[in-house]
This record gives sequence, structure tokens and C-alpha cells, in this order.
Amino acid sequence: MKNLRIKIIIFTLFFFINLNSNSIANVSSNFINDITTRASNILSSQDTEEFKIQELIKIGENSVDIDGIGFYTLGKHRKNLNDVQKDEFKKIFRKYFLKSFSTRLVEYKEAKIVVISEDVKNDKYTIVKSKLLATSNRPEVAIDWRVYTKDPSKPLIRDLIIEGLSLARTQREEFNSIIMNNDGNISALFISLKEFNK
Repeated sequence: MKNLRIKIIIFTLFFFINLNSNSIANVSSNFINDITTRASNILSSQDTEEFKIQELIKIGENSVDIDGIGFYTLGKHRKNLNDVQKDEFKKIFRKYFLKSFSTRLVEYKEAKIVVISEDVKNDKYTIVKSKLLATSNRPEVAIDWRVYTKDPSKPLIRDLIIEGLSLARTQREEFNSIIMNNDGNISALFISLKEFNK
């Protein structure tokens, strides 16, 4: 009888853990499907480039953890910032990210992305695997989305891994290079980002 109770408890826990994982995976997949469909519709429309950029910025603001990515890209240099500098960096990086994100993406006139699978890493992160379908002008591209799911009602993108290359990690290396080439002065990065934002 005791063994039966233990088996029931184990089975119940296993069931709910898998149920929760499947739920998170579905949330993440639906989330990525939704934003890629919206982006695809914007890019393939006959609207002006300026209008498309503004619409893409809205998607970025609502679906990407810009602050989280921003502080990640600072790496070890983050601990050297005071509160005033952190607030300034958040504002500068947000503008930089949205401008970079929207102006690059608007170049894709045909962008059809399909979700292939999900990999729930834990209750906070899910990797959604997808591919950008090939066209006559470009090959198929593998894109993995790192989705932050601590709040399942508000999933957020934390990184894109394109053909195995993490964009967040690449950005961190670039920022670190700018800082280190200026004797570790983080103000050099601020100046560089402000120049880009102009």
C-alpha cells in the first residue's frame, strides 16, 4: 500500500511537470509564431519603409527584453556603473537596439519563418527552433529564439541564435572591444552608441 502511494505521488508529479513544460512550450511557440507572422505581414505590405520601421519598433518594444539584453551585453563592465549611468545606458541602448533591429529587418521583403520545435530548458527559459525559409535570393536560415518565460503571460525574447551564432553574445564582444580599446573607459561605449543613434 505504501509503495502504491509513492508510485501515485511520483506519477502525479511527473504528470504535472510535463504538463507545465508542454504549457510553457506552447506559450513560447505561439508567441514566436505570432510576432513572426506580424513582422512578415508588415515586411510584405506596400506601406512605406518609414511606416514599416515604426511598426517593427512596436513589435520590438513589446516582445523583446531590451533592458535584460542590454545589461547582458555589458558583461563584466556592468558592475562598474553607478545608478545614474545604468539609467543612462538603458535609454541609450533601447534606442540603439530598436533602431538597429528595425532598419536591418526592414530590408527583408520576403520573410517567412516557420517554427519547428521547442526545448523547455527550465521554468524560465525555452528555446524555440525555427527557420527562415529560402527564397531565390537567399538560402534557408536556422533561427533559435531564447524566450524568457518566468511570467508565462508575458514571454519575452532574450536572444536570437542565427546559424549557431548568438546575437547577444556577439554584441557583448563588440561592446567589450570598444571599451577595452579605450583603456577600459565605458564612456567610450556610450559615445559610440549615441553616434549610432543620431
